[in-house]
Amino acid sequence: MIMTQQLQSAGESRLERGKRALAEIDGEAGHKVIAALADIAPDFANYVFEFPFGDIYSRPGLDLRAREIATIAALTAMGTATPQLKVHIEAGLNVGLSRQEITEVIIQMAVYAGFPAALNGLFAAREVFAARLAGHEPPASEAL
Repeated sequence: MIMTQQLQSAGESRLERGKRALAEIDGEAGHKVIAALADIAPDFANYVFEFPFGDIYSRPGLDLRAREIATIAALTAMGTATPQLKVHIEAGLNVGLSRQEITEVIIQMAVYAGFPAALNGLFAAREVFAARLAGHEPPASEAL
């Protein structure tokens, strides 16, 4: 399991740290998102590397499992970010969350975000779990 403290290296730039963190957390799904930005907003790709992954995900205080639980919960509660939710469900699996833990996080959001948001989250999780079980890569998403 990847721990947040392992993502920090002395002398490493925000961009370098962010690229490394994204690769460790999201794997190919994250890099597909970045690649999809190349022709429309390459600078935005750098912002994604630097801020969320180089600064926030690399902070001490929470391990990556806890950060992905929070992210999955927030994206589920939003109810409007299914492509991003799928990427982070995959990331949750990558950092050691079980299918049951992810499912329970999404079910918990029914209390705070409503049944439609939780249902959408559960359907997204089912797609990610099925794709992983079948050995298929998740579809490229539009954003992290």
